[in-house]
Amino acid sequence: MREILNTISIWILPFIISAILLHGICKKVPLYEQFCDGAKEGFWVAIKILPYLIAIMVAVSMFRASGALEFLYNLFKTPLEFLKIPADTLALMVTRSLSGSATLGIFSEIVNTHGADSYAAKLSAIIAGSSETTFYVIAVYFGAVGIKKFRHAVLTGILADITGIICAVAISRFFFYS
Repeated sequence: MREILNTISIWILPFIISAILLHGICKKVPLYEQFCDGAKEGFWVAIKILPYLIAIMVAVSMFRASGALEFLYNLFKTPLEFLKIPADTLALMVTRSLSGSATLGIFSEIVNTHGADSYAAKLSAIIAGSSETTFYVIAVYFGAVGIKKFRHAVLTGILADITGIICAVAISRFFFYS
């Protein structure tokens, strides 16, 4: 079974690309021109969302540099210990909604500190996989299409992130906590 999944994972992307190209050829689509038009449009979208990307990067940097993370840890230290949640994962829980790259950096630090098979690493991996970079998505995608009223989307995204974190903690406790 593992060999079958490995083979599928190796060949799925080339298969999808080939299928798209063959479909375009059969439909007599000018593939190169369409590709260039898409690349040109993508460039202008990237230029259009640049201010939103800079704003979210500055906000994440300010949050980490301000000492707010240490304040949150001190505030939630007792509940975290009661729920058997490693202190290192609090930083990951907080930054996940803000920045995927910050989360990846924190996750790498947790794995290097505690080991890949540790409870903290497994919990962190599940949290990272079960939540979204809500503010990044709103800043980039909503900014790209010009949506200005997004308060309900923010609330829904934060509730989804909290739900994902709660489920990740419960699943990790059930499967991995000894």
